[in-house]
Amino acid sequence: MATTLGGYLLVLAVLAPFTGVLIGLLLGGRYVRGVAALTLLAGLSCAVAIVLSWQASAAPLVYLLGAWSPPLGIALRADGLSVAMIFAVSVVISGIALYARADFGGSKDGAEKRAPLIFWLLLMAIWGSLNLVFVSGDLFTLYVALELLTFAGVPLVCLDGKAETLRAALRYLLFALAGSVLYLLGAVLIYGGYGTLDITLLGQAVRPEPIAWAAAALMTVGLLAKTALFPLHIWLPPAHAGAPAAASAMLSALVIKGSWFLVVRLWFDVMPAVITLPSAQVLAAMGATAIVVGSVVALRQQRLKLLVAYSTIAQIGYLFLMFPLAFDSASGMLAHGLVLTGGLLQAISHATAKAGMFMAAGLIYAALGHDRIHDLAGLARALPLTVLTFALSGLALMGVVPSGAYLAKKLLLDAADSSGQWWWTLVLQGGAMFTAGYVVLVLSRALRRPATPLVVVKKVSRLSEMAALSLALCSLLLASLALVGPLAAELPAGVVKNPLAAKELGNSLLVFAVGALLAWSFAPGSMLSALGKGFEALDAGLRRWTTASLAMLSLAALFAWLMIREVAR
Repeated sequence: MATTLGGYLLVLAVLAPFTGVLIGLLLGGRYVRGVAALTLLAGLSCAVAIVLSWQASAAPLVYLLGAWSPPLGIALRADGLSVAMIFAVSVVISGIALYARADFGGSKDGAEKRAPLIFWLLLMAIWGSLNLVFVSGDLFTLYVALELLTFAGVPLVCLDGKAETLRAALRYLLFALAGSVLYLLGAVLIYGGYGTLDITLLGQAVRPEPIAWAAAALMTVGLLAKTALFPLHIWLPPAHAGAPAAASAMLSALVIKGSWFLVVRLWFDVMPAVITLPSAQVLAAMGATAIVVGSVVALRQQRLKLLVAYSTIAQIGYLFLMFPLAFDSASGMLAHGLVLTGGLLQAISHATAKAGMFMAAGLIYAALGHDRIHDLAGLARALPLTVLTFALSGLALMGVVPSGAYLAKKLLLDAADSSGQWWWTLVLQGGAMFTAGYVVLVLSRALRRPATPLVVVKKVSRLSEMAALSLALCSLLLASLALVGPLAAELPAGVVKNPLAAKELGNSLLVFAVGALLAWSFAPGSMLSALGKGFEALDAGLRRWTTASLAMLSLAALFAWLMIREVAR
């Protein structure tokens, strides 16, 4: 193994954002926004260069720290999965930065303010931490990157300094640290058993045995806690409730992707020989439950931002449906292929659409001074671009043609059909209807004629509106973009259909119709209102400290038992 020419770009992708943090901290709040702008320009250029270098080399990019090869040294690596995530994150970060200029700009008198300084520093720190997650080649460097990501994400929750947001940030920090302890304990077991933490070497050495089962279970559950996969979502709703819209966009669209990416690395690259199909089925079942519970609770919310937060819990579930579908029947192990490609597309589509949706919710709150869903009548006339952004983000999350979620769902549906796992087909199809439910709920209010003129208390930034709309469009057009990119050669012919074709248009209308029925059914006083209250009670119970802690330990024991049980057969 040797450093490749493109490997130097990986170092730049990590160092550029952190260098921006140091320079911004040195120059202070008056100049930090300018430093962030230059850093964003450099980082986005670096991401494009990484994509071009990877395409030209047709092989992973590698950089050896100190020219020492693993296991003695540490390597940075970027395969197709890493390259795609680096580029996608750079695009989303750039969109969020443009959006945040209005909220976190400098003061007119030139005085230095705390919130803008901290926000721009944290934005760059999150970017650098995510890039380190994507290129790290060993489990300990991944742990360091994950902790940097956590410590950069937590302060975003409490930028306003209020007691409520401080409590939410502390809850996020403590639960994330509990997940970190489980991950680190698993990494220690791996090192003690195999003498290395390098991902490539571990992929060749790890075999089904007690130390590997224990490590896989502990590390998986620790990462799920950081990802906020149901029922380990104790920190996510309160974290979003009081955070600024730009902060929520980063937390939902980007920060949780870091721990999800580590689960993918762990299961597909480090322990494919250890992971069993029953354990993958349980992971996907957790995702399916997240879709149902998160969507129903979202339909019950009175505030727009909390609705979007609970929809994030539901959308996180989609990211884990690919695991049982990726099992190769011949080898009995997880395999790289179109299913993993579908999961990647789902993650990128969610990042762009969810960022656009949170940003739209933030603009609505800024313009009206509230985000009460029942009081949004007339909003479409007052903020047409913002309502359009919310609608396009919702369409992208529903998986209509030609969104990235549509292509991801198509690849996963094909895998479910070929593997005989028909039950995941029901989840994939039904989830889109739940998504349509809360999109229809909001749009029906926004398009309604108000009884009294809607009062706009603040004019929103047109740049912020365009930034949010651009990300929503990226998600909605992602499938079309994939057909002209490096992924096109891997995709089946004719996989993306004409959105105006009778079948596709009919499917979309059916999804909307069922979604409208669900939105009406779970509304207060409707036929399923009592069931909706039951889901809310379940959510509240699972978000207690005692319940969440027991769930972590129980899931770790369950995953370990499923792996041992399969081998014992």
